[in-house]
Amino acid sequence: MEFGLCLPCLGEFAEPRRVAELGREAESCGWDGVFVWDHVVFPFGDTEVADPWVLLTLLAAATTRIRLGPLVTPVARRRPSTLARQTATVDRLAGGRLVFGAGLGFPLAAEYGSWGEVAEPRAVAARLDEGLDLLTRLWTGKPVSFRGAHFHAEVGALLPAPARRPPIWIGGNWPSLPPLRRAARWDGFAPMIIGKDGSFAPTTGVVREIASRLAELRAAGTLPPDAAGVVAGAAAALGAEQPDRFDLVVTGRTDGAEPDRDADTAAAVEEAGATWWLEGFGPGRGEFERARRRIAAGPPR
Repeated sequence: MEFGLCLPCLGEFAEPRRVAELGREAESCGWDGVFVWDHVVFPFGDTEVADPWVLLTLLAAATTRIRLGPLVTPVARRRPSTLARQTATVDRLAGGRLVFGAGLGFPLAAEYGSWGEVAEPRAVAARLDEGLDLLTRLWTGKPVSFRGAHFHAEVGALLPAPARRPPIWIGGNWPSLPPLRRAARWDGFAPMIIGKDGSFAPTTGVVREIASRLAELRAAGTLPPDAAGVVAGAAAALGAEQPDRFDLVVTGRTDGAEPDRDADTAAAVEEAGATWWLEGFGPGRGEFERARRRIAAGPPR
């Protein structure tokens, strides 16, 4: 199991240099990854919001080992051409350490409706799927001819390509099934498992159910032939195999005060099928200092 942090791009985490320093501390304390939210609008009170790709650029420059990426980028509200440039640049700066987290975004009314864009979930999902298809083609470093319902591209090779085809993790709210089915076609699933009180609630029973359903979907061959060709083609063009593992990424909270208890919590989630444990933080007051303390205590191994 690998251990990481999931940080907001909001509030106390909106200053890029401070987030880069958290990344350096995390790497020195034995953590395996740092991931950041992607918002342009956060309608729950006035707060500062940072661009996630600026945060990730500084994180990539400040570290040498940890994995990093957005959790998650709403592909439907970004231009695939710009996104291809951003992801390739950050991945090359990081030496092939980028993980690309993708999803619909939240909340749709703010992220899309605020700008006069369609916020209906099925419409956003259709743009997400088509955007991922086009993005993986653009990552190949080869000319692209693409004509979909939402995106068109007639372009030469976008160079430089990523150092390798970034793994794609799909985010989604559990127990919603469409994100689960989408994730089974790619490289990982990062579910938001929230209890009735609004806090993280990744119980072993829930994680086991998610892992079981993902295994069934992947065994049934959920990857369409055209998408399979895109993924394989991208890997070949980049001179590397496509990611050979599927990740189940669970976000929760341990406090670091009782290492043995924290390790037992993580071990139980791993036994249920998780491959990553992320310590989740919010944009509230005091969360930045809480993150520093939790980082210093080390991952719950």
